[in-house]
Amino acid sequence: MKSMTGFAKGQYKGKTRCLLVEIKSLNGKQLDATVKVPQKYKEKELAIRSMLTGLERGKIDFALTEETDNASSTSLNKKVVAVRYEEAMNLAKELGNPIAGEKMLEIILRQTDVWGTEDSGETDDTEWKAIEEVIAETIGELDLSRKHEGEIMKEDIVKHIDEIERLSKEIPQYEGERIDTAKERIRSWLKDSGVEVDENRFEQELIYYLEKLDITEEKVRLAKHIGYFREVMNGEESCGKKLGFIAQEMGREINTTGSKANHVEIQRLVVGMKDELEKIKEQLGNIL
Repeated sequence: MKSMTGFAKGQYKGKTRCLLVEIKSLNGKQLDATVKVPQKYKEKELAIRSMLTGLERGKIDFALTEETDNASSTSLNKKVVAVRYEEAMNLAKELGNPIAGEKMLEIILRQTDVWGTEDSGETDDTEWKAIEEVIAETIGELDLSRKHEGEIMKEDIVKHIDEIERLSKEIPQYEGERIDTAKERIRSWLKDSGVEVDENRFEQELIYYLEKLDITEEKVRLAKHIGYFREVMNGEESCGKKLGFIAQEMGREINTTGSKANHVEIQRLVVGMKDELEKIKEQLGNIL
């Protein structure tokens, strides 16, 4: 079982560049990936999106950022400085407003675009393959974080499903009392109404009435749903949607049991099962 939420970070260190890979995953019905990369890697966006499809579902935020070390990776573009210096000095003379060379050089050196990185900006196939490996490793780390969180959520879900099963097994102890109470209620009503009743006919009508209140099928189906829920939960990693469908079926059986209960203690058990099922559904919203 995997959660849809997770976070992972990776780093690529090359000769002339250092890249940081960050991936965050949140809940989502479908795979919805947002990819942020520097302009120089825009052509690689499709390849990155293709790699992210393995995450299956969730809102994915992928960011590839370039880290620079100004002390080691930046250099002065001397040719640009020389051209701008000469042009600026000539223009100053033409305008009759000469300026000291040191002052002009200081102004030009303040311009950020005369400072560049040693990196040419181009990424060859060999380097991109290395970057892809870091991205793949980071995706793997995110998957591991999803599994870890999923196992924590699984432990919580198991507690709730066990409690539903425990409560459902308490129902039979009240069923005999429920039938006797129904018989007595009907007899009392008939007696108070002064109606004379044929005992054979009364028993036939009573059986028909009690059949409508019978919850044997609901109990059997609920037990089967609980067993199937556990089977899927323990056997499949991406099981959120399937478990959601099974939980819906469990809810139907619990609700029908409640509508047929006609007994205070059974109703109390039904309310307890509903409460546990809602807690399960809340968790399933986070399951992949």
